[in-house]
Amino acid sequence: MKQIPEGTREEMVIETTPEMGVKHLPVPMYSTPAMVGHFEGLCLTMLIPFQEPGETSVGYKVNVKHMAPTPIGQKVTVKGRVKEQDNRKIVFEVEAFNQAGVKIGEGEHERRIIEMSRFAQ
Repeated sequence: MKQIPEGTREEMVIETTPEMGVKHLPVPMYSTPAMVGHFEGLCLTMLIPFQEPGETSVGYKVNVKHMAPTPIGQKVTVKGRVKEQDNRKIVFEVEAFNQAGVKIGEGEHERRIIEMSRFAQ
């Protein structure tokens, strides 16, 4: 694993779909599991350019708050920033905003770099 410059940032925009919604509310809203999945996906993608052949990363810890609702159909911007790297441990600060600019989520996500051949055993 190559060293990742601290502060490395990335973001992606998602258009929310019914599959990303909370099922038990009368109005379809973007769910916490969908938001966490988007945080993980963004951070996974951010690490790919720094990995050596045969390496990948796995989610290790997620600590986020889902702070505001977002109706299904709205776009969500998910942002990640490398907070620290300690060998194979990478900690990200993550945030999500709906298309109105309201911060809907924030927290930290930690990933670990693994060697795929060892993990498969």
